[in-house]
Amino acid sequence: MTGGSTWGIELTPEHPADRIASLAAQAEESGFDIAFTSSHYFNRDPFVTCSKIAASTDEIRIGPGVVNPYETHPARLAAQVATIDEGSDGRAVFGIGAGDRSSLSNLGIERDRPLRRVLETFDVARELWAGETVTHEGTFTARDASLNLESPSETIPVYVGAQGPHMLRMSAKHADGVLINAAHPTDLEWASEQVERGLADRPDDRGSFESLAFASTSVAADEETAREAARPPVAFIVGGAAEPVLERHDVDPDAASAVSEALERGDLTDAFGRVTPEMIDAFCIAGTTETVVDRFEAALEHVDGVVVGSPLGPDLEDAIERSSEALRTATGDERRTD
Repeated sequence: MTGGSTWGIELTPEHPADRIASLAAQAEESGFDIAFTSSHYFNRDPFVTCSKIAASTDEIRIGPGVVNPYETHPARLAAQVATIDEGSDGRAVFGIGAGDRSSLSNLGIERDRPLRRVLETFDVARELWAGETVTHEGTFTARDASLNLESPSETIPVYVGAQGPHMLRMSAKHADGVLINAAHPTDLEWASEQVERGLADRPDDRGSFESLAFASTSVAADEETAREAARPPVAFIVGGAAEPVLERHDVDPDAASAVSEALERGDLTDAFGRVTPEMIDAFCIAGTTETVVDRFEAALEHVDGVVVGSPLGPDLEDAIERSSEALRTATGDERRTD
């Protein structure tokens, strides 16, 4: 990070890893600080993709954003992140969250005790990264587990993907950062209040904490083209949204249920088609560069930085340039132009 607000970007490996690595290199050149690679079972592997990004970049921080501790054992996740840290000369970050409920349901996985599972996962990961041998009995079991590698970083930053009040507070109390799954200023203001409550209980030795809006973004020269491209990620956000979040934006609960049900039966075309304009307004920053500038400025009233989340836009390379331009304008960060 060069100072000021953090700029992050989510790169979804629905494209070959080489292309994602090229996009990450473009993002680095455009001034982004962190590249998160999203993780869904139906896309390419996030850690293979992170390795490709590491080989194609020099400074940008790299990590999964976010993996869940259900599909993969937490000790294995710790080893995978440490491998990325080793391969990137200490640039890894660990984006960890409870996972998408509908995607886990497709795999027959129950998302049991998510807050405790996430906390235990990164607690154990920190011990493993420190070279300790770990025995753990909780939401998962590890007996005499250790890693056969030493990552170059003394500590690897942990960012927790969060939306609900308890996960937000836990993140602020225990993690290095939070990725707030929200794009609307109303949600970010509410989330920042939860983060503040968690920070009040944060031990002094935990160090600094960073709050980032992990905001679905779709930017293009044409407003309607940008909004149309927002349908897929908005469908997944709606599918996992809690009832109070839907109520906050007056989203029809029956319409939201129809999206969620379509996702759970794997009918993505139907799910995306059921996304309403109101859902896009609530859960995505979508429009022209000028529209996105205004929304980024509103978001930054409540957070320390923005992660430009999927889909980015209908043209990925163009969207990276437009997003960086919008962030530069919203933050007044002229250092990104050199």
